[in-house]
Amino acid sequence: MENRLKVYRVDRDGDRIPCIEETEEINRIGAELISVDSESEDDTIARAGAADAIITTGAKISRRVLENLPNLQVVVRYGVGYDTIDVDAATDNHVLVVNIPDYCFDEVSNHAVALFLSCARKLSVLSGFTRQGRWAHAGSALSPTGPIVGQTFGVVGCGNIGRAVARKVTCFGLEVIGCDPYVDERVAFDAGIRLGSLSELLKTSDYVSLHTPLNKETYHMIGENMRMMKPTAYLINTSRGQVVDEDLLIKALREKWIAGAGLDVLEKEPPDPSNPLLAMENVIVTPHSAYYSDDSVVRMRRSVGMEAARVLSGRWPKNLVNKGVKPKKPLA
Repeated sequence: MENRLKVYRVDRDGDRIPCIEETEEINRIGAELISVDSESEDDTIARAGAADAIITTGAKISRRVLENLPNLQVVVRYGVGYDTIDVDAATDNHVLVVNIPDYCFDEVSNHAVALFLSCARKLSVLSGFTRQGRWAHAGSALSPTGPIVGQTFGVVGCGNIGRAVARKVTCFGLEVIGCDPYVDERVAFDAGIRLGSLSELLKTSDYVSLHTPLNKETYHMIGENMRMMKPTAYLINTSRGQVVDEDLLIKALREKWIAGAGLDVLEKEPPDPSNPLLAMENVIVTPHSAYYSDDSVVRMRRSVGMEAARVLSGRWPKNLVNKGVKPKKPLA
């Protein structure tokens, strides 16, 4: 039993997170799943030093961590994003990085559409008036409200989720413009997206929806350029909080560069209770929950277990992030 392969679930409060589906998949190859808490790089090195694989939601897997886990073959990240992992360092240390990009297309795209419609129809503001017994005053908040039909919807990041959003919003009679230097024009066109520059998108869109991964290129890609947006436009973000410069977003809302925002993600999560965004009537904030449905979480957990098991049993994973990596052991 001492020679069993070891998969470590490394996260804050990791021992209290159920790993039913992951355990089932990992047990199929005779490996062992161990959950450990980690608040720091030192914790990860000390508590997961024997790991052959790591599965994690948000633990920082830095170059230092990777260099101090000699048996580590693969890191599997719950969900789509992998910004907490130093991918270059993983490649240098022959460690595979794997994400789960396909478990929640519908959930996230539906959430983005829900935020867009809530902003467009001012549901949060109007619901607040109604609950406060200010029915007669609601009319003062109605203008300006666009017709939706014939307006322009901007999609920043035209991957699977961005394209799903585009297909859904066209049903409301919107024209869709997209910005993504890595997507093929034909692929975008098939989703109803006309590609353009970020500047063009910001200037012409009535709604700007963010669906880009967080990396060096996209960090704070939305900031001072919000001055280009229409004063009646809304910003929707279901990607990562750091894609938007939050200080400048607050300024943009206070100074009415834009009309409002629908946010599922923030730069700091959970936010400080004093965060001004939480007190703004024209901002809808949800708690990084766009990914969620009961089914999507089960799919994600099982996929995480399956990907770790694939690598440890000598096979390539389905969703490899660092394509050029040379694994520590041969894979078929």
